[in-house]
Amino acid sequence: MIGMEKSENKEFLEKSIHHLEATGFENIKADIEGYETPKSYLKMGSKVKITPDIVALKNGIKYFFDISLKSEKPRLLKSKWLFLDALSRMKSNRFRIITTKGHYKFTDNLLEDINLDYKSPIRI
Repeated sequence: MIGMEKSENKEFLEKSIHHLEATGFENIKADIEGYETPKSYLKMGSKVKITPDIVALKNGIKYFFDISLKSEKPRLLKSKWLFLDALSRMKSNRFRIITTKGHYKFTDNLLEDINLDYKSPIRI
């Protein structure tokens, strides 16, 4: 989810965090009140900051999670996902996408567009 949509979808972000806690993730950092904010990355050549929606640990492995909801700016979402995927592979971490009913087709189309269609999103 891109930055300007986070305030609109706070409920789904909290629901996702509760789902991750229930599945054994710990040390959760999220970009909402009550949680520590994950580290942001600055895109070179522009002033765009990329912040994963959720960062968590499970069995000593760091996971980056991004929420996929229908967006008016899919290009920004695609570049964010490509960056987070590259970052996670570079450091032997994991990158997963979380989506919900009504957004599956949008998510699948974006993943196919950027050749990440081997990733299966977590469906809540």
